[in-house]
Amino acid sequence: MSSCVVIFSGGLDSTTVLYWALNRFSDVYAITFTYGQRHGIEVEMAAKIARNAGVKEHKIFDVDLSGIGGSALTDKSIDVPETHTVDEIKERGIPVTYVPFRNGIFISIAAAYAETRDCTDVAGGWNAVDYSGYPDCRPEFLKSMEEALNRGTRVGAEGKKWRIHAPLIKLTKGEIIRLGLSLGADYSYSISCYRGSEVPCGRCDSCVLRAKGWEEVGEEDHLIRRLKKEGKMTE
Repeated sequence: MSSCVVIFSGGLDSTTVLYWALNRFSDVYAITFTYGQRHGIEVEMAAKIARNAGVKEHKIFDVDLSGIGGSALTDKSIDVPETHTVDEIKERGIPVTYVPFRNGIFISIAAAYAETRDCTDVAGGWNAVDYSGYPDCRPEFLKSMEEALNRGTRVGAEGKKWRIHAPLIKLTKGEIIRLGLSLGADYSYSISCYRGSEVPCGRCDSCVLRAKGWEEVGEEDHLIRRLKKEGKMTE
């Protein structure tokens, strides 16, 4: 029996990876973090997605990073910046929406959880193409974390090999969506907006990148379609 733990925010990328894992592993565990993020509605929606997808177990883990601060996602006194184009995102440096070492923290906890499930595969929606420039989304960072797990865990000491899977790392947002659709992914409840509303603001990095992806695919975003059907958005 092969198994995998998916770090699952409930956003578009991690939803794609969840379905990727479900198509490759017999048992899929999802772990979602409540870390003091202003867009906490994603946790509620993640539970719906995980349940509908049929994961073996969905764990919601509380690790409040708001006490550390330093990010517009965990400190409401810092405004989420507005973005108009993808080029604008790529031209600037690391944005204020970067949460210090978030992926390092999440991978560490996900690996501890995986170890209790006799699992050495961890997957996440990290991307180094259409992303906001976060340093903890880069291939070299993930490789270093994989090496740390192999050196610093019981299962690693016993000779088992950890594998950190990043199937989206070199894909554009449009390619990510196409992959998910080919795997049967439903994005109706995936939330990406940094401002914390179920209805996308359309102005943060995440909303701009997501809209670009669906435009590349040539389909209406499943989330937008659902919100229109429920009367939460107009045309």
